[in-house]
Amino acid sequence: MTESSIKKLASTLLDAITDKDPVVQEQVCSALCSLGEVRPVETLRTCEEYLRQHDKLAHPYRAAVLRAMERVLSSRASELDKDTASTIILLASSEMTKTKDLVWDWQQAASGVLVAVGRQFISKVMEELLRKLHPGTLPHCAVLHTLASLSVANAFGVVPFLPSVLSSLLPVLGMAKQDTVRVAFCSALQRFSEGALEYLANLDRAPDPTVRKDAFATDIFSAYDVLFHQWLQSREAKLRLAVVEALGPMSHLLPSESLEEQLPKLLPGILALYKKHSETFYLSKSLGQILEAAVSVGSRTLETQLDALLAALHSQICVPVESSSPLVMSNQKEVLRCFTVLASSLPDRLLAFLLPRLDTSNERTRVGTLQVVRHVINSAAAQMEDKKPFILSSMRLPLLDTNSKVKRAVVQVISAMAHHGYLEQPGGEVMIEYIVQQCALPPEQEPEKPGPSSKDPKADSVRAVSVRTLYLVSTTVDRMSHVLWPYLLQFLTPVRFTGALTPLCRSLVHLAQKRQEAGADTFLIQYDTHASLPSPYAVTARLLVVSSSPYLGDGRGVAALRLLSVLHPNIHPLLGQHWETTVPLLLGYLDEHTEETLPQEEWEEKLLMFLRDTLAIVSDNAWICQLSLELCRQLPCYDETPQEKNFLYKCIGTTLGAASSKEVVRKHLQELLETARYQEEAEREGLACCFGICAISHLEDTLAQLEDFVRSEVFRKSIGILNIFKDRSENEVEKVKSALILCYGHVAARAPQELVLAKVESDILRNICQHFNTKDPALKLCLVQSVCMVSRAICSSTQAGSFHFTRKAELVAQMMEFIRAEPPDSLRTPIRKKAMLTCTYLVSVEPALDEQARADVIRGCLHSVMALLPEPEEEDGGCQKSLYLETLHALEGLLTSLLQRNMTPQGLQIMIEHLSPWIKSPRGHERARALGLSALLLRHFLEQLRVSALVPFHNLGLLVGLFSPRCADLWPATRQEAVDCVYSLLYLQLGYEGFSRDYRDDVAERLLSLKDGLVHPDPTILFHTCHSIGQIIAKRLPPDQLISLLLTMFEALGDPEKNCSRAATVMINCLLQERGGVLQEKVPEIVSVLRSKLQEAQGEHVLPAAQHSMYLLATQHCAAVVSSLLGSPLPLDSHTSMLWRALAVEPRLAAQVLGLLLEKMSRDVPFKESRAFLLGRTPDRVATLLPLSATCALFEVLSTPAAGPAVLELYPQLFVALLLRVSCTVGVQLPRNLQAQERRGASPALAARNLEPCSSAVDTLRAVLLRSGSEDVAQRMDLEGGWELLRTSAGHEEGATRLARAMAEHAGPRLPLVLKALACTHSSAYENQRVTTTAFLAELLNSNVANDLMLLDSLLESLVARQKDTCTSVRRLVLRGLANLASGCPDKVRAHGPQLLTAMIGGLDDGDSPHSPVALEAMLGLARLVHLVEAWDLRSGLLHVAIRIRPFFDSEKMEFRTASIRLFGHLNQVCHGDCEDVFLDQVVGGLAPLLLHLQDPQAAVASACRFALRMCGPNLACEDLSAAFQKHLQEGRALHFGEFLNTTCKHLMHHFPDLLGRLLTTCLFYFKSSWEDVRAAAPLFTGEQHPLPRPQAAQQPCLMPPLHRVPGAARGAQAAAAGGPGSAHFGAPDPAEGPGPRGADQGC
Repeated sequence: MTESSIKKLASTLLDAITDKDPVVQEQVCSALCSLGEVRPVETLRTCEEYLRQHDKLAHPYRAAVLRAMERVLSSRASELDKDTASTIILLASSEMTKTKDLVWDWQQAASGVLVAVGRQFISKVMEELLRKLHPGTLPHCAVLHTLASLSVANAFGVVPFLPSVLSSLLPVLGMAKQDTVRVAFCSALQRFSEGALEYLANLDRAPDPTVRKDAFATDIFSAYDVLFHQWLQSREAKLRLAVVEALGPMSHLLPSESLEEQLPKLLPGILALYKKHSETFYLSKSLGQILEAAVSVGSRTLETQLDALLAALHSQICVPVESSSPLVMSNQKEVLRCFTVLASSLPDRLLAFLLPRLDTSNERTRVGTLQVVRHVINSAAAQMEDKKPFILSSMRLPLLDTNSKVKRAVVQVISAMAHHGYLEQPGGEVMIEYIVQQCALPPEQEPEKPGPSSKDPKADSVRAVSVRTLYLVSTTVDRMSHVLWPYLLQFLTPVRFTGALTPLCRSLVHLAQKRQEAGADTFLIQYDTHASLPSPYAVTARLLVVSSSPYLGDGRGVAALRLLSVLHPNIHPLLGQHWETTVPLLLGYLDEHTEETLPQEEWEEKLLMFLRDTLAIVSDNAWICQLSLELCRQLPCYDETPQEKNFLYKCIGTTLGAASSKEVVRKHLQELLETARYQEEAEREGLACCFGICAISHLEDTLAQLEDFVRSEVFRKSIGILNIFKDRSENEVEKVKSALILCYGHVAARAPQELVLAKVESDILRNICQHFNTKDPALKLCLVQSVCMVSRAICSSTQAGSFHFTRKAELVAQMMEFIRAEPPDSLRTPIRKKAMLTCTYLVSVEPALDEQARADVIRGCLHSVMALLPEPEEEDGGCQKSLYLETLHALEGLLTSLLQRNMTPQGLQIMIEHLSPWIKSPRGHERARALGLSALLLRHFLEQLRVSALVPFHNLGLLVGLFSPRCADLWPATRQEAVDCVYSLLYLQLGYEGFSRDYRDDVAERLLSLKDGLVHPDPTILFHTCHSIGQIIAKRLPPDQLISLLLTMFEALGDPEKNCSRAATVMINCLLQERGGVLQEKVPEIVSVLRSKLQEAQGEHVLPAAQHSMYLLATQHCAAVVSSLLGSPLPLDSHTSMLWRALAVEPRLAAQVLGLLLEKMSRDVPFKESRAFLLGRTPDRVATLLPLSATCALFEVLSTPAAGPAVLELYPQLFVALLLRVSCTVGVQLPRNLQAQERRGASPALAARNLEPCSSAVDTLRAVLLRSGSEDVAQRMDLEGGWELLRTSAGHEEGATRLARAMAEHAGPRLPLVLKALACTHSSAYENQRVTTTAFLAELLNSNVANDLMLLDSLLESLVARQKDTCTSVRRLVLRGLANLASGCPDKVRAHGPQLLTAMIGGLDDGDSPHSPVALEAMLGLARLVHLVEAWDLRSGLLHVAIRIRPFFDSEKMEFRTASIRLFGHLNQVCHGDCEDVFLDQVVGGLAPLLLHLQDPQAAVASACRFALRMCGPNLACEDLSAAFQKHLQEGRALHFGEFLNTTCKHLMHHFPDLLGRLLTTCLFYFKSSWEDVRAAAPLFTGEQHPLPRPQAAQQPCLMPPLHRVPGAARGAQAAAAGGPGSAHFGAPDPAEGPGPRGADQGC
């Protein structure tokens, strides 16, 4: 890169220096520095030019450029040429002094540039600076600052210029009035003095070695005079400190005589400032320098000032160091430096001042004094050499101080003493002992607040400091080796030094190794000359026992074992090789573990093995006996550490076991029994272990000693003494008994197997069993524990197979009593665990337990563990959880042992049956435990499975059904265990099928991969996994096990755990889907069980799942499912109803089900007639069950929306079948048993439906309409009350009629298929069915839909075919239907007129009854048809009709009178002007009845008479009479009968005089009428006719109509006169033709 490009780049950067963002400014400066590192000269020149050219640039930006230049110069100043350096110097000088005001940032930057250049070009810089010093003028503060900085940065360059500088500055000192200027002068003088001192101290490297202190003395003293006498008196603290800071180095340059003169003023002046300033570092530093200057000139003034100096300095050192400020810490160092200066010149005076202050009780004073003593010992060793005894003796009281800060200071003093030979003096042992005592401090007594400079609180604790001190003194101070060895050994055995064992052992190991290196003679301990040292036996015992807790006390196990290994020559000469091999193995074992992971029992066993091997190597009975004696002596030392004391007992037992002297063994055992502290549980356990270990070699002696103790006076005396304190005595006695029982247990457990069986019942159990009746929990535990050990010893014996244990049943029963006595919901003691372990061992011993005893053991042990509350979470939860796990493992072992005695499918099932209630428990923790046990038992069974022949695993389905629903348990652990159980069961099945144990089935192995899905809490994933499990089970389950699996899973539907119940439903449906095809024969059983379980289950999920199960089963066995469900009792409960509805969820299945139900409904007779109880009573009709059940089932299926497509497909069949069902159940009763249920009221679980046969059929028919989309039909029936009519016998026809009407109106397109299905019903055996269908068909003709759908001919044909039906109602309804043609298709009447008239006229002649409903219907029908038929067709039957209806005019039944009279009127209306004479004669003959019946009590009859008379009028050819009829007989008009009758008679008499006789004769018949009004009208009518004379025909020719007009009248008159057939119409009526008026056959 060229120079121009460098300059251009630097200029660009400099232009950006004015950016307002500080980050950008900093980046620009960094870039300039980087550029300057590469090309410093160009960069610096560019910066210089930039500042020169931009004169008005603000000072912050100028300062930034200058700082960048300084950074470049600090590393690249040597590369500058003189011209560049001169240019930069001028620039910096100009920038520094451009303003007289203090702009520190800018001026300091410029000063920094000058200082950086001055390191290489000092002459040029000094020349420039000296030019800034003008005589008589105060220099610029920045110039002073630059000169001061240069004096430090380049002392060798500046000092030669100092005379010139001082000569310019000193004259103007007095002119400095501002404190800032004075501070600048002080700082410059301080730096000048420091530079001069550095120059003088290094004259060998100085450019002018001839320079002496005298060259500066005069000028410095002149400056001193101004500073001390004038400026030091200032009130400004900053100025005073600056003065003091300058006086320190200046004092070294003062003339000796001047310094001596000034000291009496200078020292008090400095000391006085301690009271004025809180930060005293600069005071102490300056004071130290002044003291050094005074000592260097041999000043005697110090002695006179010493007391004041010591007092002031001591007060400074005693100030508590509460702050971590560096100045505070530095002040302490400067004060101690002052003490060092004084100690080197006045040691006696110093100690005389310090040591008495060690006796004070003030903490600060004592700590401060100890700090000074330690410093003096270290820094003034030569002066203190002859003062050692004096100093040691003065430490007496500080050693007794309990304050932790004092202790820490004392330890530090002792450390200093150790390095300087103090501890070798008499009394030094006390100091060593003190250090060991502090090492033994417990951790809990360490101070909470750490030292100010310590980051770790424990690092500055007294104990930590003492431990470090002891180790450093032992390892680094060679002169202390002979002092500490073997002296430190005596601290190993005392209990109070237990806490210091680790540092002691480490120090002793180092000292011993140094001794070994020096030679064996110096290493071997001369115990004769060191009587206070512990014996080798004591050291061995101590170190071995403390190693049992290897991690206590900072890992004292490792330290103790290492020391033991190193000391082997002093313990026994034979142990070297063995210990050198064994100890490293033990140490390696500890390295592999931590305090948390170390198995304590295993570690203790390793130590005991180490002891046994040691004893075997020594093989010296005397040595062994001496060791056992020492072990026994140390027992009291471990009263506060039970674990170590327990191990000590084991060591004693091991040592006694190795002893060959039986007397010694018996003696020690007796002493142990007499002196043991039985109240302590650990000691009882340790004592028992001791006896057990001893029994390995001395079984007989151990048992004998135990027996002797029980019988001895000592045992009885202890009990007797304890009886003084009655409340306490029982407890104490129990403790002694507990210990003895434990001893027997351990003896049995550890004694040689070949000897123990002979002693079990005679010597051991005899002394144990007599205490079974205790209530003391501790004694119970000891009993159980001992019996457990005895049982284990029996089982482990090689002769156990031939041993007959007579006390087995007794012990098992006693263990169960202990277990049952424990609280069922909490676990506080290990009694359960030990008792179950005992039972586990006893189970395998002969004789075998009977079945009842086995069951009692299983039930009792399960309840004792399963019912426990969940594991606690409190502080002691760790211990509780450990106890629980151990208890659970004991239970697992017991159950496994019991299963092992019966390794058959039946034995497995028995075990699972005991677990089953816990598997189904509502409490999650109980289920989890039960599933865990089940999985364990199944794994054990699978592992031990040995199949010699292919046999069925007959209970596979039962067990799989029990476990598989648990795969969805709320507890994840339970789900996992459930899968393991199913997994094991499937492999058990494979095993029984002949597969090898190592065979792996791909399908079964999928279960393991599904376990991950069971961990997920998402229900969707969970139940999908359960479905997959169900598929696996379905693939591997034998067909004969399927039904048992399903039935077991049905039981799980009622599980209180909802998730398990849901899982059961998922798996049931999966099994039915996968394997349902083989279950046809089991369908009834499945349906029955499913129904019963639905009634028991409470979950909302069960019913939908059961519906799906029924659906799946029906898709494979539809007929069987339908038949089974039809067997459900009536009325259907809600669950059965829902099962029926489940069959409709899929259209194809729904159609199949509907077809089957129609078949079931039609197969059986709808009812049975029961014999009447009373003669003459109509038999009762009772509904049959199968059709009734099918009807109810149909309703449920049809109630499902999904059944719509199937209903549409089978609509005609369903409609017709249900219509027929309705018809044949009208009036049918329920069976008696169902009637009783109806009266009692249905239970809440039953569906809320009417079970009455007809009502159920009607409801079902209505459901068909609703489900098929014919809602309008159903609603029309609802509005018109049609459904209610259908249910009743009286209204059934009308109900069928309204149904047909609604169908025609709203469901016409469906009628063709319906009619096709109805075609065959005319031949039905049931009259009601024929009636209903006829009514339905008849009403269809009342609508034009018949014609629109081209159904008219088929309907007419169907109805005509029923004319001859034996049922009157059918015939009547046929006529009604034919007549309905007049309303539905009036235009078709003419085409079918003859057929219709024939049918109607035939109906008039139907039956022999005078009130035939067929005849009534015929009359009504004719009235509707006569207007629509051809006249010719009507004329042929007109007379017959008129004659046939005439008798009904006087019928007792109003309906007949009304119908016949109205029909008569319609006939007249049709024949207006065109009627034959014969019919006219019938008209004339009917006048009298019609006129009289105007007074009929029935308004309908009277109305009909009005209508008939109005219609007859035109046919009489008498306009007056017709007009009268029209006038008086209008509907709605009041009739004055007398007036009307008078008018009518006048017209009759006037126009028809010949008819008066006939009318009179007819009236006479009504004189005895049963109707009062008619009877009253007859005489009135007669009277109206009588006054008139009989006219002559010749005279009145016009009164009679012409003969051709009324031929019938003439013929009728002639016939009447001759007694012909026509007379019957005027005389008594023929009974066959209809009744006449009562009394009409009797004369007047």
